[in-house]
Amino acid sequence: MHEIKTRHSSIAGSKYHRPWHIVAMMLLAAAVFVPTKAAAEVGEVRIVRQPSILSLALFVMDHEKLVEKAAKEQGLPDLKVTWSRLAGGAAVNDAMLSGAVDFAAGGVGPLIVLWDRSKGGKGDIKAAGALSDLPMILNTNNPNIKSLDDFNEKNKIALPAVKTSMQAVLLQMAAAKKWGDKGYDHYDRFTVSLAHADATASLISGSGSIAAHFAAPPWDAIQLRSPNVHKVLDSSDIIGGPATCLVLYTTQKFHDQNPKTYAAVVTALGEAMKLISLDKGRAAKIYLALTNDKINVEELVKILEEPSSVFKISPSGIKTYADFMHKIGRVKTRTESWKDLFFPSAHSLPGS
Repeated sequence: MHEIKTRHSSIAGSKYHRPWHIVAMMLLAAAVFVPTKAAAEVGEVRIVRQPSILSLALFVMDHEKLVEKAAKEQGLPDLKVTWSRLAGGAAVNDAMLSGAVDFAAGGVGPLIVLWDRSKGGKGDIKAAGALSDLPMILNTNNPNIKSLDDFNEKNKIALPAVKTSMQAVLLQMAAAKKWGDKGYDHYDRFTVSLAHADATASLISGSGSIAAHFAAPPWDAIQLRSPNVHKVLDSSDIIGGPATCLVLYTTQKFHDQNPKTYAAVVTALGEAMKLISLDKGRAAKIYLALTNDKINVEELVKILEEPSSVFKISPSGIKTYADFMHKIGRVKTRTESWKDLFFPSAHSLPGS
């Protein structure tokens, strides 16, 4: 385990997000005014996260016991917080729909699918806030592959879940740009489901059947250490700029029946973003203490300090994803605003 020491530093503002203290106050104010119910709240809240620094805020919440601290302030001193880890949008969605978890960190694409499938009943799925706007990178170990045009059935692309993961949706968006809306699934036949760690090992060794991996950080950086691996593109090339990758969502039923627990999670998320903004070194050490990923603190801090590495609760580009998925028929319901996919506690944020 890595020793965690407190160190404070400042962070420059970005046009993509407001200072953490403003966002935190807005979230806390919204969370406090969630209507209360007479029924007793749950004694345990179960949260699932995904294995990458896209979920960094959740690792900070876990290590620093931020949900427990916020729960005490809400009058829930004995709330138990259980953390689990799943890879891929399909697995996360199955866990949410089965009632195995209360909050889940999932890609925007999987959230939109869940929201569409559950719309209209107490199973409604919506997001409490965004988790990160970091680019995901498509790497390959094939020197002949320079762009998506160079892929074929012999060059498989690994990603967390075919068709449903955030990476899969991004490839579909790229395909639609080149082949038209009807050809959105052009690259789907080149994809295979594989966990980030397994895909990374296969890509670096060159012994597996995959030629590329659409990786989330820090796996992309680990892969690029190898002289045989190079970058093809990243998600910002497809979207045309920064966009939210991962969000934290729950059900309407849980939100309504457990307003204090919900408020505690939202408050804790704001506190985690504050810590990440003030001290990236500490955040990196926390992440490695809980994951043991094969990357050192210095490398991870360098990733976190990249201008493209943005951790904020306000979402970006949600409507772009939603409009695309509706246009190609992946979801039936058309969103009027990004707020359709988020609970009211997030509506005062500067999202898109």
